[in-house]
Amino acid sequence: MSAVAIIVALLAALFAGIPVAFALGGLGMLLLFLGGFSSLMTPAALLSTIDSFVLIAVPLFLLMSNILLKGGVGRDLFAAVQAWVGHWPGGMAVATIFSCGLFAAISGSSVATAATIATVAIPEMTARGYPRPFVLGLLAAGGTLGILIPPSIPMIIFGVITEESIISLFLAGIGPGLLMIGLFVGYSMLYARFSPRCEASPRADWATRMRTTRRALPTAILAAFIVIGLYGGVFTPTEAAAVGFIGALVVTGIILRTLDWEKLKAATREAMMTTIAILLIVAGASVFGKAITLYRIPQEISVFIADNIQSGALFVIAISGVLLIMGLVLEALSMMLIMVPVLAGSLTTLGIDVVWFGVFFVIMVECALITPPVGLNLYVIQAVGKARMSEVAGGVWPFIVLMLGTVAAIYLMPDLALYIPFKMP
Repeated sequence: MSAVAIIVALLAALFAGIPVAFALGGLGMLLLFLGGFSSLMTPAALLSTIDSFVLIAVPLFLLMSNILLKGGVGRDLFAAVQAWVGHWPGGMAVATIFSCGLFAAISGSSVATAATIATVAIPEMTARGYPRPFVLGLLAAGGTLGILIPPSIPMIIFGVITEESIISLFLAGIGPGLLMIGLFVGYSMLYARFSPRCEASPRADWATRMRTTRRALPTAILAAFIVIGLYGGVFTPTEAAAVGFIGALVVTGIILRTLDWEKLKAATREAMMTTIAILLIVAGASVFGKAITLYRIPQEISVFIADNIQSGALFVIAISGVLLIMGLVLEALSMMLIMVPVLAGSLTTLGIDVVWFGVFFVIMVECALITPPVGLNLYVIQAVGKARMSEVAGGVWPFIVLMLGTVAAIYLMPDLALYIPFKMP
């Protein structure tokens, strides 16, 4: 079966409303059957993927982020940052972005970041006169920092697929993540400066700053401990996730005392449901990936790219366009599990670093999280803000442009991504 026929069959299954995990797994099993391959390949592919020490990090990071979410640390982070920068032009927006970045550094989840910060930022910002489309778009885009700034669940999945160092991928996301935060902050300050409706918050006194900082300090220490431990080689990503989970229990249950038994059960249940959904998609993609490999689809695509695309720039532009289109109908993890196995073989031919490509791919996936009609973060913000989809979608376009600007920056200056993992002393 040709690559075009397989792609058409997959898209037909997805448009028919079949869940992504079952569309991938079912088509993979059908391809194995039609190709006359052993039926034992299906359970073997499932077991080899799910039985992964690295993947244990996914439920642990999800548990950590849900415990922090239920423990209300997002409110503490936002209050502390607002006390220091709220009086700046666009200070409320700046506080929102910084809060998203800080929460992203301990959650690894875009949805958790968006939902946590949105619950406190939306009423505060709208009360200060910020237009709702801008507020909703800012929060949807700010939430995407959760899958770029380490630890990042999509980067864990990317590392599993490509067998690349997950710590290197985490560290490569730091530079582009900081650049994106800077671009978001700069745009927000300019927007507030030229919008007469946006009011700055009163300058907080030192007592308020110290009180809110002390409240947020345990969470900030936890985030720093995880990132420094990963960078210093103290623990693996899976061990970091376990440490983060225990740390989240200590911070919310013992230090802040905001986590009770009911909240812990709710956090565990939600993390379990999300984990099952992710692992089902990973399992389905594993069967599909095995089938297309046996049909030599990745090899055919690699040969096609080698014959028709001679430069890395053209390859990046082409893949960016494909991902933007796919983002209209697919969610982030599905895009990664469908595309990466197919494209991985072409990277060496074009001289593209796999770690750099991982960062590029994650940024493009971030765009998919906020592109209508399927952008997951749009639905999260719509639900939290009780808004119309048109309001949310109308506010995200400037931030999509800034994300694409970040892609251009890391292409022109690859060291933005590669300096920290490979060149820093």
